[in-house]
Parts: sequence; C-alpha cells; structure tokens
Amino acid sequence: MRRLLRYGILWWMLLPLPFAAEAQKELFKKMDSLSRIPPYLKRGNKDSIRREFYNQTTKITFPVYWKLLASDLKQQVTSPFYAKPRLWYRTAAVAGVTAGVLLLDVPISRNAVDWRKNSTTLVSTSKYITRFGGAYEVYTLAALGTYGWLFKNEKIKTTTLLATQAYITSAVIFEAAKFLSGRQRPYYYDPETNTNSPAWHGPFYQFRKDENGNRPDSYSYTSFPSGHTCLAFAAATVYAMEYSDRPLVKISAYTAASLIGLSRITENKHWASDVLIGGILGHLIGRQVVNNYHRYAKLKSEEAAKNRNTLTFAPQFQFGRWLPGVVYTFN
Repeated sequence: MRRLLRYGILWWMLLPLPFAAEAQKELFKKMDSLSRIPPYLKRGNKDSIRREFYNQTTKITFPVYWKLLASDLKQQVTSPFYAKPRLWYRTAAVAGVTAGVLLLDVPISRNAVDWRKNSTTLVSTSKYITRFGGAYEVYTLAALGTYGWLFKNEKIKTTTLLATQAYITSAVIFEAAKFLSGRQRPYYYDPETNTNSPAWHGPFYQFRKDENGNRPDSYSYTSFPSGHTCLAFAAATVYAMEYSDRPLVKISAYTAASLIGLSRITENKHWASDVLIGGILGHLIGRQVVNNYHRYAKLKSEEAAKNRNTLTFAPQFQFGRWLPGVVYTFN
C-alpha cells in the first residue's frame, strides 16, 4: 500500500510535465500565427520596452533561448510566403533602388579606392571600423551581456541575448545568399583577363587559379550580400528598438552600423549594392527577432495572469504516514 501511495504521489508530481511541454509547444504555435499580423511592439509603444516588462515570467532561459532562435529562423525563412501586398510593393521599391545602385557599383568602388589611397587618415580609420562588423562585434555583445549580468540589469541582458539571436540568424541567411549568388568581390582579379567586375556566377562556381597555380577559396571571393553590414544592422536594430525611448541609443547604433557598411566599400571588400542589401536584410532580421520576443513575452504574461489563482495537490508526511493536502494560492 505504501509503495502504491509513493508511486501515486510521484505520478501526480510528474503529471504536469507533459502538459507543460505541450503548453510550450502551443505557445510557440501561437507566436508563429501572430507573426502574420502587425507586431505587438510598435514605434513609441513604451509599455513594451519599459524595464518592468522584463521579469521572471518573460525571462529568456537556456531552453527558451533556443526555442526562440528556432522560431526566429523559421519565421524569417517562411515570411515571404505570408507577405501581404503592401510588403511586395516595398520589396519592388527596394529592388528598383538596388537596380540603380548596381549600375553604379563599379564607379563607386573605384572612387572609394582612390579616395582611400589619397587619405592616410581614412586608411587607418577604415581598417579599425570594419573590424567592428566581425570579431569586435562579438566582443561588444559579450561586454554588454557581462555588464547586464554583473549589475542585474534584466533589460540589457535580454536585449543582448536578442542581439545574439539576430547575429546567428543573420549569419545563416547571408551565408545561404552568398552561396546562391556567387558574386565576385571587387578585389578579385580574374587571372586570365586581369580585370575585376561585379559578376554573378551562381552556386558551385569555382574561381580560377592564381598565377601560382593555387585555387582560391570560393567563399573568400563571394560578395553578395555584405555579411559584416548584415550583422551590424541586425544587432543595431535590436538595441534601437528595445531602447526606442532613448534617441541617443538609436542614433549611436545605426551610425555605427552605417560606418561599418561604408568601411566595407572603402576597404574594397564589397560593392555598394552588397552593402545596401546587407543593411536592409540585417534591419529586417533585427526587427523580426525583437517583435518575436515581445509576442512571446505578451503570451507568457497573459498565461501568468490566467494562472494567478491556482489549486495544487500538496501531500504532507506526518505521524509516519502521508496525508493528502490541497493548497489554493491567491495572487
């Protein structure tokens, strides 16, 4: 009888686990469906960004981080299939602007290189700035996250975690775009023609061997879009949106990202159109990550509000035996 009672209590304690997993699954399904309507977080909506909003209910734990990351990537990849007509109009406008920039890629690149050659200040400045679109950006995010953890600032910790999600998903998407486009970088000179051009080779293209007979790494010469710019704008957008009530943060974030993008041109690493699309792509990814988190936080807050008054089974061991008990909690 005691063994049966023991197993019964254990079963009762473990019973909520499958329901909790199922509840999480349903929550993320709701997030996917909400991604097709206007986002919860809108410009000027200070109720969504105030520090009190970042609490234990909406905290990004380790499991939640990876679930949010998977949800982000899923929404980003599938979003074109659910785009409304007004979004296609904007896409057409972006395509038109990009087509104009494509025509100017070569003259812009040549002028940028000439300008850099004639300015020693630009040489040192450009090299320094461009690093913040790569490894230095990782260090910056790590420093901000450490600050938030040390000083128990939940908003900075949450924002930095979202920025890393934007960083990771951006890397996945622009890597795929680079592979598919196979566009030639401005610093690559064809060994046979000794010329460089913004040519599009598509996937699986093998760049020709150099004068020493070595075949270059294809990725090193794949230009479209600019990965540095994409990563910079993705992280900048996250901070700009989460701190939209602080204009200085927004200005600083977008200025830094813009300078990184421009440095990719002056460093002769990318064509102007690579930088343009990289910036737009990063901005869209950053917006999606932030809005997705706030959809999650909104649903979690609503869920917590519904479960404020709870009835739980709480057996107690008294006088050498287990006694049943029920606890009703008022919040």
